Amino acid sequence: MFGELRGADISVQRACALTGTSRATCYRRAKPVGPRHGPWLPRTPPPQALSPAERGRVLAVLNSPVYADLAIPQVWARELDAGRYHCSISTMYRIARAAGQSRERRRLAAHPPRVRPELVATGPGQVWSWDITALKGPVTGLWYRCYVVIDIYSRYVVGWLVAAGENAVVARDFLADAISRNGIEPHTIHADRGGAMVSKPVSQMLVDLGVLRSHSRPRTSNDNPYSEAQFKTMKYVPDFPEKFGSLADAKAFCDGFFTAYNHEHRHSGIGWHTPASVHYGTAEQIREQRQHTLDAAHAAHPDRFNRRPRAPNCPTTPGSTSQPSRNQPSQFDLTTTGQLFAP
Repeated sequence: MFGELRGADISVQRACALTGTSRATCYRRAKPVGPRHGPWLPRTPPPQALSPAERGRVLAVLNSPVYADLAIPQVWARELDAGRYHCSISTMYRIARAAGQSRERRRLAAHPPRVRPELVATGPGQVWSWDITALKGPVTGLWYRCYVVIDIYSRYVVGWLVAAGENAVVARDFLADAISRNGIEPHTIHADRGGAMVSKPVSQMLVDLGVLRSHSRPRTSNDNPYSEAQFKTMKYVPDFPEKFGSLADAKAFCDGFFTAYNHEHRHSGIGWHTPASVHYGTAEQIREQRQHTLDAAHAAHPDRFNRRPRAPNCPTTPGSTSQPSRNQPSQFDLTTTGQLFAP
């Protein structure tokens, strides 16, 4: 039927409409092509395309010493100003892409990787970590700042302060007061790279006291985990308010929290002891008492235990012969994992 209509000089569109056949089907039947195997044949370049010799000359212009560090649009514009037109900007990009030169053309500075802080504390008072967190005020946009410095060995908060804002002079006086009240100068104080942490007043004060400074790598919060974890503990307690009514309210809350944190909170990273117990050296006696209680429970009901229960270990010196556990919190170690952790 379709062939008869075409023989009667009926157009393809009209014949397809009369027979209910798709025009694509008609064209495919008129010139059948068998199945193709393997890669497609190379496309014949259009007559206006550049020849291989011309493409080579364009690439030579792009790689010339005068233009080697310039972007392709800069090269095109400068050549045009000099009275030379080779091709369009898009064609220059295509030629550079085919040669594997479509990425950054300028010479870039190769900065060495940031040194990972590695600090070891074998006892309290050796390495401190400090940071500043924000506390929401009574109105939108008003935030108070809570300064906290913590001993990484015992997790003991050796100083805290709530202020109206973050200030380098306030931070300097805060650290100086913490060192004075504790009667000891730590070997190292670690912090992130906040404005107050790297400020000149704080740095100069620590240099005058002979305290080494350690800073996290840029944008790497894992390099200061003890302070970050302590802030999370504070903000996840049930009575942490959604907002503080005043600066005095924030100070009153922090006073109660840090007292409880130091003397009542059992910390998982130090064998479920309180920070004050580890800081002031009573943790071993408490562990012995715990062990006596567990021994008595085991003697009374041995059938309830698969093995003899043991009280959690106290923090030990890194590198000791004791079995490594999460109860050895005294080392900053980033040499392999890229994170500051307690092995």
